[in-house]
Amino acid sequence: MPVCEAPESGGPLAEGEAEDLLRCICFKTGPPRTVGVEVEWFVHDLSDPYRPVSHDRLRAAVARLRTLPLASPLTLEPGGQLELSSPPAASLMECVTTVSADLTAVRAALRTAGLTLTGAGTDPYLPYRDRLLREPRYDAMEACLDRSGPAGRAMMRDSASVQVCLDAGFEAAGPQGYRRRWQLAHLLGPVLVAAFANSPVLHGKPTGHRSTRQGLWTDLDPVRALAPDLYRDPRSAWAAHALDTPVMCVRADGTGPWAAPEGLTLREWLRSGEPRAVTRADLDYHLTTLFPPVRPRGHLELRMIDAQSGEDGWIVPLAVVTALFEDPSAAEAAYQAVRNLAAPDPAAPPRSAVWRDAARHGLAVPALHAAALECFALAREALPRLGAAPAVLDAVDAFQERHVGPGRCPADAPLTPVAGTAGRTGKDLGI
Repeated sequence: MPVCEAPESGGPLAEGEAEDLLRCICFKTGPPRTVGVEVEWFVHDLSDPYRPVSHDRLRAAVARLRTLPLASPLTLEPGGQLELSSPPAASLMECVTTVSADLTAVRAALRTAGLTLTGAGTDPYLPYRDRLLREPRYDAMEACLDRSGPAGRAMMRDSASVQVCLDAGFEAAGPQGYRRRWQLAHLLGPVLVAAFANSPVLHGKPTGHRSTRQGLWTDLDPVRALAPDLYRDPRSAWAAHALDTPVMCVRADGTGPWAAPEGLTLREWLRSGEPRAVTRADLDYHLTTLFPPVRPRGHLELRMIDAQSGEDGWIVPLAVVTALFEDPSAAEAAYQAVRNLAAPDPAAPPRSAVWRDAARHGLAVPALHAAALECFALAREALPRLGAAPAVLDAVDAFQERHVGPGRCPADAPLTPVAGTAGRTGKDLGI
């Protein structure tokens, strides 16, 4: 693992220093020990999810949630989506137990406000979510993403996910080395998109995609949503990708607007020093504006899974992904199962053909269905070795029986509104 000294956050940063930092901070290697999950939810009216929740009502509810003794940090996304980010856990079950307890507390508090959480990749009920957060960084983000079309605004307002976080892996080669785990995450990615696709509706209308959310990320931006060259050393490839991606904005002091220079890459900014010198804080912020399907943040953040329906739906992707990475036997077998899934493709994930097919068709793609069957079987066999509780095993079995076995993803199931909305459709409500 490279060793480097980080300059002070406020001082000017040179191009070489930035490249060294990128190589150091994005892949921190060692024995895989911890797992985490970030779960995002839409917040809807408890009695009628088609009734919009006002910003004031949502802010009041979130203020109440912030008083709860949660182990997982709670944040609000630009469109009002709620996110819980688990602390790093020493095991799958520790992660499940911690987040489940936090979600129980959050749901109870929301019920007192007449609100509920909905798990879906895009909002299945409301036609459009106005941006709740009006801050300089989100204004700049919207201005930047608008240059590539409407996908950016929809992503900010109308998407939710389950993001699984795993250690990068060993420095040495092998099934749990960081190079192999980096490759496995990308090769497995379209299988996870297809199996857990749960967003067939956007702005109240069917889109023709099983995972509309993944379609939004695919069309988000010409560069920042792509994976780097997967055939290069991961550290070198990621450092080059980060340096050659345009910056989303130049942060300003105070409350003034943040500039959004068009086309200025981080490398060009470092070299020119204009409109001001780059600092370590600028580098750190730039990394948060890169949205590839797998983001290295010291650990690996798998970002391609739609939010899942049901109170405990998020546990299944967490369990399956953890088993396929943390159990050495399952990791090697999964790699062999997916290594030839995608034909050579000049387009990088998620714009390559197999990723697009996964988002549009889900498990209706025969090759993805076959890979999902094998990977779920491997995960199910490995989970007892990881100490998974019977309830987790039952949840994985139920998902396999309902979805993976027959080749259907959650998006193929009809939308079932909550109590008080039976029989109502988008057409009935003017959507």
